[in-house]
Amino acid sequence: MALLQTPPGNLGSEAPDFLLPGVDGRDHSLREYGGAPALVIMFICNHCPYVQAVEDRLFRLARELQPRGVQFVAISSNDPTSYPQDDFQHMRQRATEKAYPFPYLFDETQQVAMAYGAVCTPDFFVYDANRHLAYRGRLDDSPRDPSAVSREELKDAILQILDGRPPAAVQNPSIGCSIKWRGVAPN
Repeated sequence: MALLQTPPGNLGSEAPDFLLPGVDGRDHSLREYGGAPALVIMFICNHCPYVQAVEDRLFRLARELQPRGVQFVAISSNDPTSYPQDDFQHMRQRATEKAYPFPYLFDETQQVAMAYGAVCTPDFFVYDANRHLAYRGRLDDSPRDPSAVSREELKDAILQILDGRPPAAVQNPSIGCSIKWRGVAPN
């Protein structure tokens, strides 16, 4: 497991388009979230211990903010040949078992992860109503221990967007396992 930090976000950049299959049996595109006042795109996977450590917090956050129109979309871009636990069937199984409250999409070609500049799991991107990047950072200040959270940075950024204010200028990087790119030996 290679531990990475996300680079700073190119704030103001437009959300790259995508069309990806979801574990719900439908294809999902960026356009279908056009009416959302904020859109959270997160790159996750099944096997990463950093993702597993924040899953329940993500579910709570999504359930809390979805009634306000916020859309959450999870994308897995890991190479399923090297990491079979991240293949589409296992994604479907995990989403069902954990009752994911948001679409879980498979980026088999890894082109969407590359377009977004995603580097690790989890990797969070928050777009405003115009689909301009407003936040790229971590979920909170305790990636592994939910009892030690003192700042919910992703939530704060979303609430600021909903209030028509820009999120804080200082955005702390997310940390997690590297995205498992095709043609790269497992670590």
